[in-house]
Amino acid sequence: MLTPTEPPGAFLESSADAAFASERDRRFMALAQRAADEARRAGEVPVGAVIVSGDDVIATGFNHPIRGHDPSAHAEMVALRAAAQALENYRLPGCELYVTLEPCLMCAGAIMHARIARVVYGAADPKTGACGSVVDVFANERLNHHTAVTGGVLADECGHMLKNFFAERRRLAREERAARAAREAHPDGAAADSLTRTN
Repeated sequence: MLTPTEPPGAFLESSADAAFASERDRRFMALAQRAADEARRAGEVPVGAVIVSGDDVIATGFNHPIRGHDPSAHAEMVALRAAAQALENYRLPGCELYVTLEPCLMCAGAIMHARIARVVYGAADPKTGACGSVVDVFANERLNHHTAVTGGVLADECGHMLKNFFAERRRLAREERAARAAREAHPDGAAADSLTRTN
């Protein structure tokens, strides 16, 4: 189940800042959701990310490990690569990363190496989340860079997009299994039906 969480290391300190950032965070998370929709249209798990410097979006990314034959092509990784190219620097100090799903361990490591100042995520990931759901990498004081984390921004919307994607995938898989079973049970009828449709 995808549920919002608020991991340790909150970025905001005052309620006035919280109100401002909440509106700002929702605006940038909505952009990350648009990127996630690009992944969905490509048949990939719908996760999207944007990297922001001040109020400027400097990079976007969406999940495409299947299409790219690349296990590292998570939305965050794609956005980090694009931001590093845009700024001509492998370090991204002061930048914030907005992502629709809690980063995994791989992405958390890259986020730390890039020196991202803050991560804002939408839905929590109870299976691979590295911001508190499974492990909390960013709270480890022994590591040399500490990224602030805010979770649960537009969590319901981000979670619904993922749930709907997987529900549709399960539905299509059931339909395919049923069609295969029908073909196996009536191979002659399936062939005749196929000829009828093509003539």
